[in-house]
Amino acid sequence: MAAVAADPAAAAVAAAAEDLEGQREAMPGLDDQWRQIENSESGRERPLRAGESWFLVEQRWYKQWEAYVQGGDQDASTFPGCINNAELFEDQMAWRLKEGLVEGEDYVLLPEAAWHYLVSWYGLEPGQPPIERKVIELPTIQKVEVYPLELLLVQHSDMDTALTIQFSSADSVELVSRTAREQFLVEPQEDTRLWVKNSEGSLDRLYNTHVTLFEAAIETGQLVIMESRNKDGTWPSSQLRVMSSIAEEDEDFQGQPGICGLTNLGNTCFMNSALQCLSNVPQLTEYFLNNRYLDELNFRNPLGMKGELAEAYADLVKQAWSGYHRSIVPNVFKNKVGHFASQFLGYQQHDSQELLSFLLDGLHEDLNRVKKKEYVELCDAAGRPDQEVAQEAWQNHKRRNDSVIVDTFHGLFKSTLVCPDCGNVSVTFDPFCYLSVPLPVCHKRVLEVFFVPMDPRRKPEQHRVVVPKKGNISDLCVALSKHTGVAPDKMIVADVFSHRFYKLYQLEDPLSGILDRDDIFVYEVSGRIEAIEGSRDDIVVPVYLRERTPARDYNNSYYGLMLFGHPLLVSVPRDRFSWEGLYNILMYRLSRYVTKPSSDEEDDGDEKGEGEEGERVNKDRGEDDESEEEEKEEGPGPSARDGLRDAELEEAGPSSGAARRCPFLLDNCLRSSRWPPRRRRKQLFTLQTVNSNGTSDRTTCPEEVQTQPYIAMDWEPEMKRRYYDEVEAEGYVKHDCVGYVLKKAPVQLQECIELFTTVETLEKENPWYCSSCKQHQLATKKLDLWMLPEILIIHLKRFSFSKFSREKLDTLVQFPIRDLDFSEFVIKPQNESAPELYKYDLIAVSNHYGGMRDGHYTTFACNKDSGQWHYFDDNSVSPVNENQIESKAAYVLFYQRQDVLRRQAQPGSSGPPASPTCSPPNPEFMDVN
Repeated sequence: MAAVAADPAAAAVAAAAEDLEGQREAMPGLDDQWRQIENSESGRERPLRAGESWFLVEQRWYKQWEAYVQGGDQDASTFPGCINNAELFEDQMAWRLKEGLVEGEDYVLLPEAAWHYLVSWYGLEPGQPPIERKVIELPTIQKVEVYPLELLLVQHSDMDTALTIQFSSADSVELVSRTAREQFLVEPQEDTRLWVKNSEGSLDRLYNTHVTLFEAAIETGQLVIMESRNKDGTWPSSQLRVMSSIAEEDEDFQGQPGICGLTNLGNTCFMNSALQCLSNVPQLTEYFLNNRYLDELNFRNPLGMKGELAEAYADLVKQAWSGYHRSIVPNVFKNKVGHFASQFLGYQQHDSQELLSFLLDGLHEDLNRVKKKEYVELCDAAGRPDQEVAQEAWQNHKRRNDSVIVDTFHGLFKSTLVCPDCGNVSVTFDPFCYLSVPLPVCHKRVLEVFFVPMDPRRKPEQHRVVVPKKGNISDLCVALSKHTGVAPDKMIVADVFSHRFYKLYQLEDPLSGILDRDDIFVYEVSGRIEAIEGSRDDIVVPVYLRERTPARDYNNSYYGLMLFGHPLLVSVPRDRFSWEGLYNILMYRLSRYVTKPSSDEEDDGDEKGEGEEGERVNKDRGEDDESEEEEKEEGPGPSARDGLRDAELEEAGPSSGAARRCPFLLDNCLRSSRWPPRRRRKQLFTLQTVNSNGTSDRTTCPEEVQTQPYIAMDWEPEMKRRYYDEVEAEGYVKHDCVGYVLKKAPVQLQECIELFTTVETLEKENPWYCSSCKQHQLATKKLDLWMLPEILIIHLKRFSFSKFSREKLDTLVQFPIRDLDFSEFVIKPQNESAPELYKYDLIAVSNHYGGMRDGHYTTFACNKDSGQWHYFDDNSVSPVNENQIESKAAYVLFYQRQDVLRRQAQPGSSGPPASPTCSPPNPEFMDVN
């Protein structure tokens, strides 16, 4: 008889029982379960650790599990079954947690290990996701973040499509970026960056992708925008700011990468030149183009710029090397530099080398791989071998400074200081980023002066004289004496500015006080200005020419007078030192361009019949009481003080200044402050004592009365028009020496480097503290090159500054394009089998044209891909030949070590050819302005 089929329901129960039995066999004992979930190191009682995962389990299921394991009967009906968290979810679609869930009432938290144990023993309800949450670290506590952040992710190109993604506050911004790239299917080679919309509605860049969302202050519900870089290297968000430059370009333009100009924003040619040089450093540009900088951005370096300078430079490089621009506008980079370095704010002209120095230092700190700098004590050699000390110094440097800038540009000096007193020798090794080498300076200079002879028939002569740079005024007089035949002690040198004497030089004054732009007059005299009492030498009087202003009459005050012409230094014999005598001497000195009036014209004066001029000269100045009264009415003058008795002078004391009065004043030579008196007949001009500026009467300033007087010749406009020949007065002749040009022989770059490594004595402003003498000393110092970098920057110190002068040296420095050999300058034991370690090839030159006050910067650079040299002049770029590179304008030179060139030229490398040669541009891919 066939067997009766079993009840299907009973069969199902039996099968479930068998499964349960199998599951129970896989489970540990109930006591072991309790210990592993509750009490072990992986159980609920373990402390929280930031960043780890914990899981939510529904409270009722967990309580049933506790009752089951604590009952001690594995066959009990309290078996909890699969983990079921359905009560914790708001819906079964998005699996969003209900709001307001409370730990201990609605759920319990289990560490990751305990959760996996329970899932392996009991399973998870099919279709339900595990509720995993992260432990976050707040300033005071650590806690499990039950409700994660919900962020809205959108693409810049499609702002209407938003994805809601959950993240933990402990997740990094980098995870958000990776998630966005995955969700929006961004290609791996594309550059992206994130923006977040803040509570005020504006967008903030998420610069540091290594921080957590909590550290970045990201909150639930915020909009995160992912932006992808355009193919031309620009960002969509920046296009509005540079629309003016983009609109002029052909959207389909494609040229040679790197052949891209930079727009001058207003005196920013110095910045453009420095940027073009750096942009053509192959390994640095590849570092940015390949995005290797992203992993090394240092956002927490207090010495850096929070990575912003490095990112701004990276954007500039990517645009310039995209091949889609003829020129770009570097305004974002300019603003970033000005933000972090206030000296570059605005649009003043600056030095390209100064910006280069700031830029290299800023990029280094932004990309420093050392996140926390340790204290490193500098150690002296103390007799140890150079190799040991140098290695220690370099290792110490790398412990605090490790970046692509250090890898590429940093080398090592050996600095030797010797105390002049005790002979103590100090040897240290110091890193450097560039070499600032001096130019051999010519010790002579050419001064252009005007010589004014005493002979009134001779016109002033223009001379060019060669004098020592560190000489005195006496050297100038000696040099001029050879041209004129006038003895040096018969010359007075003056700086004339605005029709007056700006300075009267003494023979011992240094020539460095004379600038090239100064108007220097050298006067032939027969005496000295510093009159000595009892001396019989002539008195030299400074004389100004003034014209009364016809439109205004201010009672003869200085407001109604205007200086004109060149001032004079007039030699006056002591026996003729009177107003009358001075007038006659001046008429003689001015006879070349001042016409003496005829007898009839003289008789037209205000007071006719006063007698002949000779009679007036011989007339006693004090015999006419009426004249004396009129002189007093004219205004106070030196004569009011000249009556001091000797006893009164002695009582005045040295502090009063009376004892410092000039001898001819003490002798009462000039009885009044102006001449002629009213009763005199009309003259061509009147004379008056004035101050050194020639703009007011000396008697208005008591201090001026005690010093050497200046005399003003005051002309009425009509008299000046009739008798003063301005054209003849301004006339001069050029001496044969005016055509002389001080020839400057070209200088070899090697000479500059030799001068850099020459022993020098420290200046007084920068003494060295000798550890042996225990005091500051003016030690001798010598710098030697120990280790050279991959890219050697050589700064030619063309600008010279001193207390009195500033000048630019336009000496031609001849430098090699290839094979610059440093083997003779490096003192470190050399590897003779690798000579390329000491040879360099030129890759870029920053040029400066013009002088100290104004000038223009440009760049020569060799393209790393084509090997073609180009000339960058702001937004204009043109190919050039190698023979055009060397010029007097060369200011900063960039050299690349040949072993780096060989390495880049190996197969599979995208670097430039091993030995770039000048070649004509290829019209198929190169387009220049």
